[in-house]
Amino acid sequence: DQFAVQAFDVAAVDYLVKPFDDERFDQAFRRARRAVELGAVSKLSGQLMAALQAVQGVGAAAAPPGAAPAGAPAPPPPPAAAPAEPARAIAHHAPPPRYEDELTAHAEDYLKAVYEIEHGGGGAAATTDIAQRLGVAPASVSGMVRRLAEQGLLSYERYHGVTLTAAGRRAALQTLRRHRIIESYLVTALGYAWDQVHQEAERLEHAASDELIDRMAQALGQPTSDPHGAPIPTREGSVDERPRRTLAELADGECARVVEVSDDDPSMLRYLAELDLVPGTVVTLITRAPFGGPLTVRLGDADRALGRELAQAVRVEGS
Repeated sequence: DQFAVQAFDVAAVDYLVKPFDDERFDQAFRRARRAVELGAVSKLSGQLMAALQAVQGVGAAAAPPGAAPAGAPAPPPPPAAAPAEPARAIAHHAPPPRYEDELTAHAEDYLKAVYEIEHGGGGAAATTDIAQRLGVAPASVSGMVRRLAEQGLLSYERYHGVTLTAAGRRAALQTLRRHRIIESYLVTALGYAWDQVHQEAERLEHAASDELIDRMAQALGQPTSDPHGAPIPTREGSVDERPRRTLAELADGECARVVEVSDDDPSMLRYLAELDLVPGTVVTLITRAPFGGPLTVRLGDADRALGRELAQAVRVEGS
């Protein structure tokens, strides 16, 4: 039951950021127990449950509140908690968009994908680009694009692609804010590695409230970028969108500082960490092999060979 896991994760993070009363604490444990019974516990759920136990002074081996004594028959499972309503995905101070219904997680994913394609320099997003980014069939993209256009969130012109309206842009940036603050919180507060947080944030971004995200940001000191260097939108909907060159675009002998890396591939992130090619690192392009060959870069005192694809996933700015 994905909703049971999601509800527990959000309630537990909420508790760790701002303690709530015993009744809500017990409710969080009941949701966790329901998730255990359904075999749907995520890694994050297990860690958050342990953290809740520690905060409450409950031993690791202790049973959750209301558990049956040892040897007693297990009580019937409590009814599943109703899924939390998704947070309205618009900036807190922004004027409301034209749609009337709350956005679904599916709709938020589409708007975020269109924003990332537009911001990545692709201009208007083709339905095939959206389908590839979301891993869905192009035919299903066409139907969702029509629905979001009817809600005033997308603008679609046949043969010219899809763009965000002002309302759609606000919604996309609000989802990105939740995603990137959750990633930052998982790394900084819960000790996750930077290659482990993307998928957890993909799931939690649709359930966390704006208030919870604001409290997370406050606990972290209002970060301006996530662990991968991507800028975090403000709660008012502004974001640093200055164009950034890739490492592959540097001239021979040019020195630059790494500011952002793609977070799509966990194995690539682990490799970049091994090379210490992370945000803040100064790198110099020594030379590039002809005919699409590798680039030789200097990191500290060592020279490394990087493939073009990897170099294009690393964004830099002048050192």
